Amino acid sequence: APPPPARRCPRPPAAVEPLLFLATLSLGLQGPLATQYLWDRLGAERGYGGPNASSSAGCGNGSAGADPLRQEVEVLVSHWNLYINLGGFFVGLFSVTLFGPWSDSVGRRPALILPAVGMAMQAAIYLLVMYLQLHVAYFLLGRVLSGLMGDYNLILASCFAYVADTSDKHTRTFRVAVLEACLGIAGMLASIGGGQWRKAQGYINPFWLVLAASLAAALYAAFCLQESVKQQKPAKLFTLSHYKAVYRLYTAPEHLSSRWKLALYSLAFFLLVTVHFGTKDIFVLYELGSPLCWAADLIGYGSAASYLAYLSSLGGLRLLQLCLEDTWVAEIGLISNISGLVVISLATTTPLMFTGYGTLFLSMAATPVIRAKLSKLVSETEQGALFASVACVEGLCSLVATGVFNSLYPASLHFMRGFPFLFGAIILLIPAAIIGWIEIWESNHVYGHFSDTSLSPADD
Repeated sequence: APPPPARRCPRPPAAVEPLLFLATLSLGLQGPLATQYLWDRLGAERGYGGPNASSSAGCGNGSAGADPLRQEVEVLVSHWNLYINLGGFFVGLFSVTLFGPWSDSVGRRPALILPAVGMAMQAAIYLLVMYLQLHVAYFLLGRVLSGLMGDYNLILASCFAYVADTSDKHTRTFRVAVLEACLGIAGMLASIGGGQWRKAQGYINPFWLVLAASLAAALYAAFCLQESVKQQKPAKLFTLSHYKAVYRLYTAPEHLSSRWKLALYSLAFFLLVTVHFGTKDIFVLYELGSPLCWAADLIGYGSAASYLAYLSSLGGLRLLQLCLEDTWVAEIGLISNISGLVVISLATTTPLMFTGYGTLFLSMAATPVIRAKLSKLVSETEQGALFASVACVEGLCSLVATGVFNSLYPASLHFMRGFPFLFGAIILLIPAAIIGWIEIWESNHVYGHFSDTSLSPADD
């Protein structure tokens, strides 16, 4: 008798969730820590420092904001953040749309290993900058190297494509929601733990965890994950055909209705994620200012409450799927999102602010529905190309959200501090209308087709 197959890993072979958790934990720790390190390094170089340098002079007191040296440091940090994010985005835009369609042929595992190694290289370069006090421009080098290997967006795209490969159309929405819940749990741990760890031990020890989490994700993909692409075949990497595969998703003449639904769902996804990223960027600023005047502990609780929406949305989606179609679950999620943002825009007290966070309890139910619907519109051999394009849309969402909401917030302070949240709620009416209209159109189309079929025997 042949020997039994060797056990490669104690986890189920189709569980891609641990890999996404590790990568998200790495990214969630790295982003805020890198920004705070830039603040401290650039401030120290210009003589701006001390225990009270990065804290306000008091809630509602504008003296700290009027400090010209502080303003100079703020501008420098924001510029370096902009350079690093733009460098990563534009390099990643080409690499994700190259590796994503390539994974449809050669398999998902290479497209998961490469970006995890790239994130580990970025963390290693950041550690070298901290140990050797190198110029902060090396942060940009690390980001570009990670972008060349696909960066976090390729991990995100490949994980969602992996779930599409290993699930049927009935269970896909929930499996996608489980993946998004992993994003929330990892983000919550990074948000709560990263700041406290930095205060206790500085920057270097947390960045060793960033490196370890990225390497663990790469090792998990290499040794613990079974390939999900059923018919693998060799394919050239550096060829324009991969970019054409993404282009064909939206322009190919066959299945015309699927193509315009792809475009509309992508637009709805873009608007929804832009509002999500944009409002998340200004929560802390809104909470620090008058009349809320939150301290660090309340800000931590608020951040945790915002991440808990991932878990509550997962449970709510599972329950609502028992009696409703996915489309109407997404609409309820959008109603929760809109209502929560309206409450937050009017919040002048701590209880009202937490009421807004509570109203957002189903706010993350719409994105897994849209991802699943996009996945069902393309064939098995196009999942990598599809989720590569979705990952690029998410990267664009981050850039647009940062520009729009961070500009809108100071511009609206004189007439309504919470106006950006109200603006986001209004924008969300558009994806709600798009999703509802597509569902009504499909229902009428199916009903009309059924009526024609039932009448045809009588006509004969």
